Amino acid sequence: MSSEESFEEPILKLREEFLSIEGFGPEAEKQRARLQKKLDDLQNKIFSNLSPWQEAIVARHAQRPYTLDYVRMLCDDFVEFHGDRRFADDPALICGTATFRDRPVVIVGHQKGRNAKERIERNFGMPRPEGYRKALRMMQTAAKFGRPILSFIDTPGAYPGIEAEERGQAEAIALNLREMARLPVPIVCTVTGEGGSGGALAIGVGDRVFMLEHSVYSVISPEGCAAILWRDAGRKKDAAQAMKITAKDLKELGVIDEVVPEAKGGAHSDPEETARLLGDTIAKALDELEAMSPEDRLTARYEKFRRMGRFEERLET
Repeated sequence: MSSEESFEEPILKLREEFLSIEGFGPEAEKQRARLQKKLDDLQNKIFSNLSPWQEAIVARHAQRPYTLDYVRMLCDDFVEFHGDRRFADDPALICGTATFRDRPVVIVGHQKGRNAKERIERNFGMPRPEGYRKALRMMQTAAKFGRPILSFIDTPGAYPGIEAEERGQAEAIALNLREMARLPVPIVCTVTGEGGSGGALAIGVGDRVFMLEHSVYSVISPEGCAAILWRDAGRKKDAAQAMKITAKDLKELGVIDEVVPEAKGGAHSDPEETARLLGDTIAKALDELEAMSPEDRLTARYEKFRRMGRFEERLET
């Protein structure tokens, strides 16, 4: 692992030193306070100067919170729904109803696994067509009952296997894009980790699109881009730099609406604090969106996405 990819090692060593302190006397508390300040300063220094490739590493962190973690921390009364009523259930996409700060909502979101068994079961967070059809079924149910939709995006991309193509992967994604654009209820989407290509976009058309501070959002992975452009996946750092995949870059480009701060050291270091910050942002957005009429929301949603991809024509003289 290169030094650029092992940037968290000093933080981990300092945490181990902090946890190794024994006792509860004045001297132990003094040591803890000193190390805590040192840890906070180090985290701020490192995480405020990450390269785009390092941001991608953080976005993929194995301990980063996933959809079910945010549901547990932000919602009550979650009931998961299964199946697309056509072929099968897809564990890579979580769908269900819940209560978010006294609001009844519908949840859709990608789910990766924590260990080898879960990762295989959830296909590493890469949905198949039945996952997107399940999500659409739930979102249409949300529209029927007037419930806002909360979408949590974290996927390397839609599953590219031949069986997914045989079952209509491209059509399922395209249908979701069309239908989400015209659902009358508020839709708030958050990229919590990786926002990979059409696999992310299929649940990413919303009135508000947020990104957590250390998440990434792109049409292809840096490795994939490097392999295509330079025939060398090792140039992933160059690709990440050129692709503008970070939350800060995408806010400046107008692709997303807001960058949501994470806890010091990234969401994986303090999931509860990150969830609180995200919950406050979502609640504010819902207050604004619910104050609008469905017609005004749809018009604003349409105009929001039409503004993306602006370009200038220059005539040579």
